[in-house]
Amino acid sequence: MKKYCFGVDVGGTTIKMGFFDTEGNVLDKWEIPTRTENGGENVLPDIAKAVKDKLAEKQIDKEEVSGIGVGVPGPVDSKGVVYKCVNLGWGIFNVNEKLEDLTGISVKAGNDANVAALGEMWKGGGQGFHTLVVVTLGTGVGGGIILDGQMLTGAKGAGGEIGHIHMNDAEPDECGCGNHGCLEQYASATGVVRLAKRALAKATEKTVLNADTVTAKDVWDAVKEGDPVALQVAEQFGKYLGEGLAIVADVINPEAFVIGGGVSKAGEVLLSYIEKNYTKTVFHASRDVKFTLATLGNDAGIYGAAKLVI
Repeated sequence: MKKYCFGVDVGGTTIKMGFFDTEGNVLDKWEIPTRTENGGENVLPDIAKAVKDKLAEKQIDKEEVSGIGVGVPGPVDSKGVVYKCVNLGWGIFNVNEKLEDLTGISVKAGNDANVAALGEMWKGGGQGFHTLVVVTLGTGVGGGIILDGQMLTGAKGAGGEIGHIHMNDAEPDECGCGNHGCLEQYASATGVVRLAKRALAKATEKTVLNADTVTAKDVWDAVKEGDPVALQVAEQFGKYLGEGLAIVADVINPEAFVIGGGVSKAGEVLLSYIEKNYTKTVFHASRDVKFTLATLGNDAGIYGAAKLVI
């Protein structure tokens, strides 16, 4: 009988590892460094070694392991083929097959944002919902879409790239993707800073924000104190993200949006700015969607990866 599984979340700096029972209880978790040199050739062998070492430590036979779920930072199709991971130096190959060869254990890989969304649905802020969108507001804006309990991957694993919804024809700055006016240029941590610096350049009101040192956290802390410039930035942020998510809802018709990532640490105040702008533009059938905060934090990836193989 299969009693255990592994959930693996591959990041550009560290690989988060989780050892679970098949009820979804985490029995152990740890991290190993991500060795990206030489085209990331060491990443999967390092994961395989970590899995084997943990089984040896726990004195568990691999026959008792249902599988290894893996979230990777790039497009992954339903068969486990990754279509380049720039942060890892990977090209196009089948992650499932390669890691299975290294471990002798069944493997299922997915895009890290989609996998994290699965984790939040299963054990986090999305519990009780089966069609939802998880939005991660960090350096960029990531998205994971769950439809009827299943990840939406798309033809080449690029489903859920909501950070690159086009929002502004007049944007002069280039997004990391090469386009201009993407949602993540306004709703990510760096996007909030961009909006703040632009507001400060025109501001006549007294403000605690400093254009040279401002961070997204500074902005949201100042919002809570009623700072007029910070409030202006929050309104702009909310307009972009609320309208962007309304576009997503008009296609997906989710039950819930779960907001995570570093920016979400601002808490409930963040949701109010998103929700009021969302409601103004979304199709009526999606107007009563639930907005909630993610709860698993950095563990969402390992939980979702484990769920892939449970």
